[in-house]
Amino acid sequence: MRIRVVRAGELEVLRDIERAAGMPEIADDEPLPVAVLEQYRRAGRAWVAADDADVPCAYLLADVVDAHPHVEQVSVHPRCARHGVGRRLLDSVPGVLTLTTFARVPWNRPYYERCGFVVLADEELTPALREIRAREAAHGLDRWPRVCMRRGA
Repeated sequence: MRIRVVRAGELEVLRDIERAAGMPEIADDEPLPVAVLEQYRRAGRAWVAADDADVPCAYLLADVVDAHPHVEQVSVHPRCARHGVGRRLLDSVPGVLTLTTFARVPWNRPYYERCGFVVLADEELTPALREIRAREAAHGLDRWPRVCMRRGA
């Protein structure tokens, strides 16, 4: 696998990866629109893991929260799962990295803990992270427990 930036012609591929990797029992939303993916690409905050044929099989999108990268989305196509692809994507983003995830889904919080993330206590949440959590709650994601996590200082 090779980690590289997303190319303009690959945005629909990202949507296909998201559909294949989805968890319909938890969040059955449509993938982000191409126009939104293009904003991430143009901002230099969208990466893929590409196979030997240079076809993306996973991707990561990052926002900037509190002056640090914040994982908005990381998805791995099932054909590439369980080979460290998601971890390689996460490791390609340097410095402090934050994210929010489901606390009790085995391939969420426990996975990120194995990747070096720690759960932030409520008093450690910045106003920006609290705002993200509020948006997630408004979207209905709080039907399942969620946590904010950070890797790095």
